[in-house]
Amino acid sequence: METFDERIFSKTINQKVSFVQDNLSLSYKNVLRGIHFQYHKPQGKLVRVTKGCALDVAVDLRVNSTSFGKHISLILNDKNNNCIWIPEGFGHAFLALENNTILEYKCTNFYEPSDQRCIIWNDDDLNINWPENIKPNLSEKDLNGISFKEFNSYNFT
Repeated sequence: METFDERIFSKTINQKVSFVQDNLSLSYKNVLRGIHFQYHKPQGKLVRVTKGCALDVAVDLRVNSTSFGKHISLILNDKNNNCIWIPEGFGHAFLALENNTILEYKCTNFYEPSDQRCIIWNDDDLNINWPENIKPNLSEKDLNGISFKEFNSYNFT
């Protein structure tokens, strides 16, 4: 299976993108990561699941965008082989729906731990439609995410 073709991808998103880093993430069922973003050095991400299944979410954090604060979600798994393009300026989150779910993503900018921020996954203003009655397993970073209102008024300098 061919997993990436720059010619097709560039035509699909109507721009040329250069990827500088590839990442793999292994998660167990109900692990929820995000909503992560880099403020000063935003990353575009091309995300797919190579094993298992995940609900993947992208939130538009571009303040001047007409879709600011809106999100899209998509089931990615190793059967449908779909991927999602998350442009720079978007937040990213996912919920592993199966054990040993592996996400692979290509990034347009390098990971900068000091620049990474997190919005809380269940923010009421974002109203993301997570599966009902989930009890997500969250890292400390994800437990301590800021609200979307805080993001909106926060000076990240």
